[in-house]
Amino acid sequence: MTTANKITISRMVLIPIFVVFAAYYSQSIRNGSEILWLRIAALASFGIAALSDALDGYIARNFNQSTALGRVLDPVADKLLLLSGIIVLSVTDWQPTLPIWFAVLVISRDIVIVVGVLIIQSFIGKVKMRPLITSKICTFLQLSCVCWVLLDFWSVEARPIPLDLLICFAAIFTLISGVQYVREGIDQLREAGHTLPE
Repeated sequence: MTTANKITISRMVLIPIFVVFAAYYSQSIRNGSEILWLRIAALASFGIAALSDALDGYIARNFNQSTALGRVLDPVADKLLLLSGIIVLSVTDWQPTLPIWFAVLVISRDIVIVVGVLIIQSFIGKVKMRPLITSKICTFLQLSCVCWVLLDFWSVEARPIPLDLLICFAAIFTLISGVQYVREGIDQLREAGHTLPE
């Protein structure tokens, strides 16, 4: 196994570690005795995992370590890390927190995309998914929301207005990119003749 793939797998291992630290930190807040080192540990584990994404990509590109396994594992690890951050920071007592509706929106979009891919594969056999600029913006904004909450040690009473605005922009691009992927999936099925009555 290549070094790049080992780093990717290590990133996946860090995800449950981040979740555990974040959950125990939330529990300490609920109990009325905040344990700050748990928050720092959660932030560190998420940060290391996020930085490892750039590292394994650099190694894969520059040291001839690009593999079929890596091309599958890398985006899966990225998506799992981002989803874990959004879910944990919306359902726990972390302060500030992400709204639950935002987590539901992000999860729903990803479920729709995965189901769409499975449907197209079952009917056509090959899925054409070109990278969308709106999807890249969506990922960047979602990650920015998670990083803001992780780094915001000062907002205790309520979310700051700039964070609320960032969440709204992330939600808008989540919707837009999701709709675009659905339309592209429908177009592929239409071109293959699977949307017409038999």
